[in-house]
Amino acid sequence: MGRFRLKDLFLLPGLLSLARIPLAVVFPFVVSRPWAAFTVLVAASASDVLDGWYARRYKQATPTGAVIDPVTDKLFVLSVVVTLLLHHELPLLGVVLLSTREIGELPLVFWFLVSHNVRSIRATKATANAPGKAVTTLQFLTIAAALFHTPYVEALLYGTAGAGVVAALAYWIREVAAVRADTRTKSVEA
Repeated sequence: MGRFRLKDLFLLPGLLSLARIPLAVVFPFVVSRPWAAFTVLVAASASDVLDGWYARRYKQATPTGAVIDPVTDKLFVLSVVVTLLLHHELPLLGVVLLSTREIGELPLVFWFLVSHNVRSIRATKATANAPGKAVTTLQFLTIAAALFHTPYVEALLYGTAGAGVVAALAYWIREVAAVRADTRTKSVEA
């Protein structure tokens, strides 16, 4: 456990995660059509919810999936925020606020990429993160509000940023605690 395996990408959770890559490519081409862009957002959100649920429910959580899921999340979010910035749907500060969780998680993604042990722990102890799901929901609502030019965008941006800080901290606390627990278990077994 803890090693990347190409075949894990072809399990349903891996395919659902990978589906966000073509959605990230399509988003810039549909952003000027709010309903089409909203449909892409819904599809990406559905893939994000379903990949983790399915992996946990059917015991298909893998080290490969533990890395691919957050990487494809970040790629999709990057595509969306850059597109919204370039199309003047969000100001630069709005992009930073919308991306607070992702900014806080970037070192964790790197840690997953370089550490076999961390990937192994994450794959065997995969759990949903309530603050993370809340941020994803707020990001979705904020982007939809920006696409449809509603008056709630600014309030949603600040709410998303606050929730993003909480979620990033929750991810860090969870991962560090899991590594510490694994280290203690291994030292007791030795």
